[in-house]
Amino acid sequence: MSLLVVGLSHRSAPVSVLERASLNADAQVKLLQDTVAAEPAGEAALLATCNRIELYADVDKFHAGVAELSTLLAQHSGVGLEELTPYLYVHYEDRAVHHLFSVACGLDSMVVGEGQILGQIKDSLARAQELNSAGRLLNDLFQQALRVGKRAHSETGIDRAGQSLVTFGLEQLAAGGEVQTWARGKKALVIGAGSMSSLAAATLARAGVAEVVVANRTFDRAERLAQILTEGDDTDVLARAVPMESVPFELTRADVAVSCTGATGLVLTAESVAAAVEGRTAAPAAVADGAPAPDGEPGRTAAPGAERGNPATGLGGEDGCPLDLPAVQGTAGFSVLGEAAVAGMAAADLEQHAAWVDNGTVGGAQRAARPGTAGPLDPAPDADAIAALAATVATVGRIPERRRPEPADEPPRPQPVLFLLDLAMPRDIDAAAHRLTGVRLVDIESLAEASAGAPMAADVDQVRRIVSDEVAAFGAALRAAHITPTVVALRTMAADVVASEIARLDGRLPGLDDKHRAEITQTVRRVVDKLLHAPTVRVKQLAAEPGGAGYADALRTLFDLDPEAVAAVSRAEDSTEKDRGPA
Repeated sequence: MSLLVVGLSHRSAPVSVLERASLNADAQVKLLQDTVAAEPAGEAALLATCNRIELYADVDKFHAGVAELSTLLAQHSGVGLEELTPYLYVHYEDRAVHHLFSVACGLDSMVVGEGQILGQIKDSLARAQELNSAGRLLNDLFQQALRVGKRAHSETGIDRAGQSLVTFGLEQLAAGGEVQTWARGKKALVIGAGSMSSLAAATLARAGVAEVVVANRTFDRAERLAQILTEGDDTDVLARAVPMESVPFELTRADVAVSCTGATGLVLTAESVAAAVEGRTAAPAAVADGAPAPDGEPGRTAAPGAERGNPATGLGGEDGCPLDLPAVQGTAGFSVLGEAAVAGMAAADLEQHAAWVDNGTVGGAQRAARPGTAGPLDPAPDADAIAALAATVATVGRIPERRRPEPADEPPRPQPVLFLLDLAMPRDIDAAAHRLTGVRLVDIESLAEASAGAPMAADVDQVRRIVSDEVAAFGAALRAAHITPTVVALRTMAADVVASEIARLDGRLPGLDDKHRAEITQTVRRVVDKLLHAPTVRVKQLAAEPGGAGYADALRTLFDLDPEAVAAVSRAEDSTEKDRGPA
């Protein structure tokens, strides 16, 4: 049997795919059950977080294992196999061990060095143990991964390389300012009472918010979290629990809201967010499509024309223009009105605009529409129109390269009055809320963009060395453990041979007294032990080296060991390992 991992993460797949492939608790249980029921897999564990889904299994065939695990991931996630396959990665044997150890140390996290992944690995192991899907290999692997992760955090400064996803998200909401300064005195709403939401609530409380309101579908859990926050020694925050039905009202009172639930649909729609900020800003809550994010605001700006049925309009009643004129104005930094348009537009934009002004006709002939545009265009006449327009500009002396048009005036966007942090996968908060006046939204996708270029601490190199050393040690121990049942079976067979010969001696020498019988028995045992000592010690050393798996087979063949005897030893060791429980 061999270790195999098949998965996808924020490094291999876009957030939209991760969001669709996310698994709820029931789907995770069913996936594990189906994996161990599949022919190639003997045991399985699932690591499912907001930015990764990884299925670990002990398989007897590599290619069949990859095919089976990929198919199961596609079936249970609801994303078609053909669509999911380009985003999947596969690690086998030592590479699979190296991957999990790196994940445990925070090297593969969206925010490098974050420690929350250790709790998620521990939960994954506990779930696999509850379902009896984790055997000796995965128990050893996940428990060692937890130890390696703890070692990395205790022996290095990897924590300085990044923060938890919660802390990083709050820093993005603060737009570069100190989180404590930004949070002081604010009223916070936390939706959900799981590990991520609890961490967010505690972080906000320590940052100095005046109030934390916890909403959860199970009210008892919300009450418990609120009680923990109230009784905490390091904060004096006012905390209370409310049912989920109270979220719309509490949102109207909140300055910041954090959501991380297991819901499959949206918890906060754009309409509910708009209603919550209505009257809290001077401008209406709704913002025109395509409006750019305010300076310093994290998140995404809608692409020109995105989520719209028709091309953008709105300057001087220019309906039907194939350009998104507000976007051209914003990106070029110039006005698109009048003479300044010639200087402010790029050549491609100028071409489309001129052809549209020409009303789609040249010489009385209607031109064919170019795919992807709203107006009828034809490349050849367009070139003539542009040349004529450029010649006119040059004649009157208005040369774009030498002319500096007046910058366009952009209306200022009000400062946010409601800050939203969405840490759920799939998302809890409608992405359209980002375009609402007075709202700043940070979600998993914007966090991935913000952290992509984050500098890595020097301690990362030290952690990588730790991971490499631990992978080598684990591989050696695994290979040595693989031969242990064979060695035990060999020594058991030798002991049986000694016992059989002593019994035979008793039959041949019935008058032998107890003292002499004991001395003979001890002598025979010493002879057998000495004969077996060097080979068994050496075979363990050889088996621990790369490629040493074949020594167990050689030992079984040379001594004609019963395969069932070896398997019985393995089953006994697996049973003992399960009784130990998680680390």
